Amino acid sequence: MTTITNSKQWHDLQAHQKQIAKLRMQDLFDENPSRFSQFSQQLENILFDYSKNLITSETIALLCDFAKKNNLNSKIEALFRGDAINITENRPALHTALRNPASTLTVNNKNIMTDIHSSLNKMFEFSDKVRTKVWLGATGKPITDIVNIGIGGSHLGPLLTTHALKDFSLTDLRCHFVSNIDLVHLHDVLEKINAETTLFIISSKSFSTIETLTNANTIKEWLQNQLGNASFATHFVAVTAAPKKALAFGIPEAQIFPLWEWVGGRYSIWSAVALPLILYIGKDNFLDFLKGANAIDVHFQQAEFSKNIPVLMALIGIWYVNFFDVTKHVILPYAHTLNYFPLYVQQADMESNGKSISLTGETVDYATGPAVWGEQGCNGQHAFFQSLHQGYTFIPADFILVADQHSAHQNILVGSGLSQAQALMQGKSFTKIVNELITSGSSEADAKKLALHKVIPGNRPSNTLFLQSMTPYNLGALIALYEHKIFVQSVLWNINSFDQWGVELGKELLPVILSHLQNDTSTTLDSSTQGLINFYKSHG
Repeated sequence: MTTITNSKQWHDLQAHQKQIAKLRMQDLFDENPSRFSQFSQQLENILFDYSKNLITSETIALLCDFAKKNNLNSKIEALFRGDAINITENRPALHTALRNPASTLTVNNKNIMTDIHSSLNKMFEFSDKVRTKVWLGATGKPITDIVNIGIGGSHLGPLLTTHALKDFSLTDLRCHFVSNIDLVHLHDVLEKINAETTLFIISSKSFSTIETLTNANTIKEWLQNQLGNASFATHFVAVTAAPKKALAFGIPEAQIFPLWEWVGGRYSIWSAVALPLILYIGKDNFLDFLKGANAIDVHFQQAEFSKNIPVLMALIGIWYVNFFDVTKHVILPYAHTLNYFPLYVQQADMESNGKSISLTGETVDYATGPAVWGEQGCNGQHAFFQSLHQGYTFIPADFILVADQHSAHQNILVGSGLSQAQALMQGKSFTKIVNELITSGSSEADAKKLALHKVIPGNRPSNTLFLQSMTPYNLGALIALYEHKIFVQSVLWNINSFDQWGVELGKELLPVILSHLQNDTSTTLDSSTQGLINFYKSHG
């Protein structure tokens, strides 16, 4: 067994789980009228309610002790200090520095805040030129459309945030997103824009991601066909850690915005990857976005574990994954503005954790992450909530609600989220259903027969995150909460959440597959892959 699973704290949690598994949450609420106040935390504009979980005060104490014994405090300090905690790539994970208002943070004898603030100023200056229509396209017309070309974090971050903060747009610019290599997706975007008035942002840390560069080259050819001999340089900017490649593409140096190796793609929305967002909502709103995230950073560093929201989120997740054998977690935003938030969290979590090798090189003997998925709440109710309520195993849920803009629609929206969380917890018993059916006219025999199918077991856990309003500040805080939750879980599972070697293998195999698709080649493939290639080539 590994050190973690052989520890006293792990065994204590295993023993405690056997006791907790027999309890019902409804009984815990009935016995303790103060349960909500005991198991909720408010930080500025966000309320975190974790009372609808299979926990007691002893559970939280045991989980916090587990975190302390596994040196979570020192790992948090190492994260913010800029230690090379990404051990397989020997680099820091310093996305938190991008929203740090401090003027000095020295990493490897260099003050990285100088470069960060320089990049911010460059983004703000460029944004002002585009937004005030000083920046002109090849034919002298101002920019009306922005197209972000990226994939993964370079796509999901800008997509989520521009959609979520559309009410804060201070411009008539329209934002579009190209990530899929499918040419149909690209054509759909190109049909909506005018080449003369469109700015393309190529967002690629390596400037070699095949999907992004293929789309960028296709767009480059399209622009040349649309604009003729006019220079298309003013229609492209790049966000990359490989400026020489961007220069070779034809993008002037002044239009290349930096990324750094110590910023992972899924944590890059705080960097120049957010250029579409800055263009859309402006400097002041973007700074509020950074401030919201930084407020969570400070809370994460300073609050004791039992009152630390991202730590509690992480510990409760570990409680279910490792001690109840839960394999899934669902994100349920009851807000159209957060439509893309489940996808964003899915990538942030599942590209970070879920690994099988520990920091010390051992094969782990415990789960290191659930499958994360989700959907807007009301849509989900009419799609997969049936499984949440009556499925064989329970799936913990995060309900995310927004309190502002009270209206008949908003009341139904928020009420739907609250009622579904309550239903998951309370369920509905066989006896109650039988009595209701008999009261409505069914015979006792028929009532008992039908009631078997209508029983809702309940006792299914959920967290609720309630935002006072959807603002840049609160959105920044919400994203940072999940970032730190994911980091805490990686620390306690003793894995590296900042590499993604599993993504690389498919990239390595792709050139060989492409050579078979495009040419006749003698390279030997497995019979399945070769058979599928043969089918593709015969039906082109």
